[in-house]
Amino acid sequence: MVKLQEANSIIKIGTKYSMLSAAVIGALALAGCNQSTEQANTPAKTEQKNEGHATDKASGDTVTIYSSRNEQLIQPLLDEFTKETGIPVELVTDDSGPLMARLQAESTNTPADVLLTVDAGNLWQAGQQGLLQPIKSEVVNSNVPEKYRSVDDLWTGLSLRARTIFYDPAKVQPTELSTYADLADPKWKGKLCLRTSKKVYNQSLVASMIEHFGAKKTEEIVKGWVANLAAPVSSNDTKLLEAIASGQCQVGIANSYYYGRLLDENPKFPVKIFWANQGEGPEATGTHVNVSGAGIIKNSDNVEGARKLIEWLSSDTAQGKYASSDKEFPVKEGIDESDMLRSWGSFKQDDINVSIFGQRQAEAVQLMDRAGYE
Repeated sequence: MVKLQEANSIIKIGTKYSMLSAAVIGALALAGCNQSTEQANTPAKTEQKNEGHATDKASGDTVTIYSSRNEQLIQPLLDEFTKETGIPVELVTDDSGPLMARLQAESTNTPADVLLTVDAGNLWQAGQQGLLQPIKSEVVNSNVPEKYRSVDDLWTGLSLRARTIFYDPAKVQPTELSTYADLADPKWKGKLCLRTSKKVYNQSLVASMIEHFGAKKTEEIVKGWVANLAAPVSSNDTKLLEAIASGQCQVGIANSYYYGRLLDENPKFPVKIFWANQGEGPEATGTHVNVSGAGIIKNSDNVEGARKLIEWLSSDTAQGKYASSDKEFPVKEGIDESDMLRSWGSFKQDDINVSIFGQRQAEAVQLMDRAGYE
C-alpha cells in the first residue's frame, strides 16, 4: 500500500511542484488498496527517485518510468538502454492501480514519461482514462505485430506471456489434456487448481473466451472449473504450480514465465507444460497469450525520449533479453528464443487483438462472479 509518508516525500522534477496537495495524497492512499497486477510472491516494490537527475529532466534528457514490472527483471534492460543511448532513466515502481491513480492525481504536474505495465487489460484501462498519447513510431509498428498493439496507437506490447495448462506427469498423461474448456469436464473433479479471479491475468483469459465462444458458453465453462476445484483458489501462479508439484491437485492454469522461473531454481521441478487449444475444431483457438507493454504519458515532458525507449524495448537486443532473462516470449517475430523456451516446443497462439481483453474485462469480471469463481 502507498503510505502517506511516502507520498509526502515524493520529489518533483524540474519546475514542477515540490509536494503533492493533500487531495493528491488522499488519492494515492486510496489507490494503494488496489490489488497487484504483477506476481504476488515477488519482493515488495519500492520507489526510486534520484534528485540528481532533476536538471536532466528539465533539459528533456532523462526518461522517467512508472512501472509495475518487477524491478529486478526490468532494471537490467533499462541499464542496457542507458549504456547504448546515453539517455538516463529513472524508475518508479508500484502496482498498476496505484500508478494510474497517481497519474490521474498528478495530471499536468507528473514527472512520468512512460507507463510500463503488465497485461493488455491494464494498458487498455490507462488509455481509456486518458493517461496516454499516441506513440507515433514507425519503428514500433514495424517491430510489433498489429495484434499486440493498441488499435488507437496509445500503447504497444513489448513481451508475450502464454497462459496455459500445467500438469503432474505422474498422474496425468498429456493425451488426456486438450483445451481450457475441457478442464470443466467432470473427469477433472477434485483435480483442478486455479489462481483467484481477482487477478487481471484470469480476467483477460475469460475475456478472450467470451470473444470466441460467447458469454453463455463461457459461463458454463467457468462454472465447471469451479465445480472441479481441488482446493481454494491460489493467490498467485507460483503457489498454484507448487500445489500441483505437491500433489494437492493434478492440473492448473498459469503463466509460462512463472514456470520458467521455478525451473531456474529447480530443473527437476515435477510439473510439465501443455499448450492449450491446439489442433483443429471450434475450441482450437490457440493458446491464450497476453502482453506486458508500454505507452507514452499524455503529460510527458520528454516525449521524444519516451518514444526512443519504447522503440529500443521493441528492438532485437531488448527482445532477446526478454526471452532469456524474463522467461517471456519476444513480441517481435524472428527473435531467437532461449533454450528453455525452445524446450517447451512450438505452439499456435490465439490471434485476437489483445485490446479485446480490456474491452471485455468488466463483462469477464461479472461473469466470473456469477459463476462463483472467487
